[in-house]
Amino acid sequence: MKLRCVLEKFISVILAVFVTACVAPPPYTGYDRVCDSSGCYDHPMNVVQYQDASTPAMTPEQHQAAALIAMAEDDPRAAYDLGLRYFRGDGIIRNSYQAIQWMRSAADRGNLDAQKALGRLYLTGLEEMGPDFREAEKWLSLAAAAGDKESEELLAEASRLKHTERQLYLWNNRWRPVFQRNWHSNYPYRYQWRNNGWHGY
Repeated sequence: MKLRCVLEKFISVILAVFVTACVAPPPYTGYDRVCDSSGCYDHPMNVVQYQDASTPAMTPEQHQAAALIAMAEDDPRAAYDLGLRYFRGDGIIRNSYQAIQWMRSAADRGNLDAQKALGRLYLTGLEEMGPDFREAEKWLSLAAAAGDKESEELLAEASRLKHTERQLYLWNNRWRPVFQRNWHSNYPYRYQWRNNGWHGY
């Protein structure tokens, strides 16, 4: 009888836990948009972020950068400004990759200044990135179509260089296999190793 009583209590406790788990509301999955000097991201609203006293507060410059990053997501002019600041390291850590990403974001949304800047950038190259005449032509075409005279002039140069690049590419593809065959089999040696020494013939 005592064992039966213990088992009934145990079962009632398990059932109570099970029913409570089934009735509990699902966890909240909303997100809040958070921007700081490193960029913007979605933060789950049901997760609390703790900061201890040793965590440094954002500097005024970091607040300014975070605000500009948040604006740049909606405003192509702000994206252009942010791209420039990333190029220059002005109020934000210098980062060429981020600069190009934000400049492209602005240009894709029709910002003329960003289209011109990208056209020049791809025409001349940047740091370790060499020129890309097709990309230059793409962005300069958009800027020239909007009536920008300088972009029209640069577009002609990009088209000429792209054509030259194409000719060079075709020439290389035609002759590269021939040159490689020559290196492997057609160029004869001028010396041979005989009798413990190199001998010319």
